[in-house]
Amino acid sequence: METLERKVARVLEDRIEVVAHDPKWFFLFEAEKAHLLACLPTGSIGRVEHFGSTAVPGLDAKPVVDMLVEVADARQAWETCAPILEAQGYDAFWRPSFGDDVPPFYPWFIKRDDKGRRTHHIHMVEPDFEHWERLRFRDELIVRPDLAREYAQLKRKLAAEYPGDRVAYTAAKGEFIARVMRDARQPRG
Repeated sequence: METLERKVARVLEDRIEVVAHDPKWFFLFEAEKAHLLACLPTGSIGRVEHFGSTAVPGLDAKPVVDMLVEVADARQAWETCAPILEAQGYDAFWRPSFGDDVPPFYPWFIKRDDKGRRTHHIHMVEPDFEHWERLRFRDELIVRPDLAREYAQLKRKLAAEYPGDRVAYTAAKGEFIARVMRDARQPRG
């Protein structure tokens, strides 16, 4: 049996690749949403949103569909959903929100294709969880193509700088994301 430490090390080994937008990402989201609704117990999940770069038409992205899945209780979702999805080959983590071991925690899953490549990240969070605010970032990039282009350039640059370091790649995007989020909260004139 794989230890948690080995599983974390294994998923962190996945290389970062940013590719041109693929319209099929929308359909991959819809198919996975239908799959989750079909395979998980009725009522265990609520709203399901496509977020992250693959949700923004025309935006270059890592070819991994990010999904935000509403659950009433994260711990209960972990106990109910993780065994079902792990049995189907998903990597499952009781993930900290920020950094290493910082609560609140939530269920997070990686789905892979038959070649072992990541296809989906599934974040199961409660309705008041901060991840829902990230939809504002997605929406801002959709209505502001200039920001989407700037973000694509940044992501390509960072993927070249940190091809094997997912933590550094993500951290390096932080300032851009924070700026967009601050600006998105300002009233438009």
